[in-house]
Amino acid sequence: MEEVIGISFKRAGKIYYFGPDNIEVEIGDKVIVETSRGVEMGDVVLGKKKVEEKEIVAPLKSVIRKATLKDKARDEKNKKLEEEAFDIALDKIEEHGLPMKLIDVEYTFDHNKVIFYFTADGRVDFRELVKDLARIFKTRIELRQIGVRDEAKMIGGIGPCGRRTCCDTFLRDFDPISIQLAKDQELALNPAKISGLCGRLMCCLKYENEYYEEITKKMPEVGEEITLSNGSKAKVVNHNLIKQEVKLKNKDGDLIKFSLEEIEKIKENQ
Repeated sequence: MEEVIGISFKRAGKIYYFGPDNIEVEIGDKVIVETSRGVEMGDVVLGKKKVEEKEIVAPLKSVIRKATLKDKARDEKNKKLEEEAFDIALDKIEEHGLPMKLIDVEYTFDHNKVIFYFTADGRVDFRELVKDLARIFKTRIELRQIGVRDEAKMIGGIGPCGRRTCCDTFLRDFDPISIQLAKDQELALNPAKISGLCGRLMCCLKYENEYYEEITKKMPEVGEEITLSNGSKAKVVNHNLIKQEVKLKNKDGDLIKFSLEEIEKIKENQ
């Protein structure tokens, strides 16, 4: 078992393990660490805990120090430089006539590299663009093509539910999402209703599915015959998983609604 802390470098970004190295840190602290990209500043999002060695990407690197006021000032300066770099890169992309959409720019903390994130429909020959950017910024340049889900995570926005998108607030990883999840949740298969800002199936279809699975297990099946408290029989014709309601049809053809709780009580008394 190894003692680690969890550090994230982006809002709702992936969590990476580092050794605390006897440095007292708390959740919310900013720390300086060495990564494969160089020296970086990140946020502590998981306090000290023990994990199995198989959960760690070797070698486990340790925290260098808690971020100082000077470190934080440098990080703020980097953010301003990123804004300037974004505008410069936009002009250069237009100048070269490249079919790509610039999404974000990121300076590594030690200015060892500038990373430009972009989307494109296919492969883009950006070799001349890289040369121009390297000449301007006089450091290593990396152009990284990302998908539409990553784009939505970086930009953020308001989802169809009226809240900020899940991907840029708390979802740290993207899980595969299939149309079968929408079918299992009895949703209307209307792309406009079940797609997020990225145009892909909404992430909530995946992480909310556990709730639907639990409710579905409790629901009577469509076509099942239930004996009501007055002794009459009725068949299940539909149910609403969100409202936890069951719709029955009696022998006279009348439709009757019951809550799932009421149906469970009826079955208990039989």
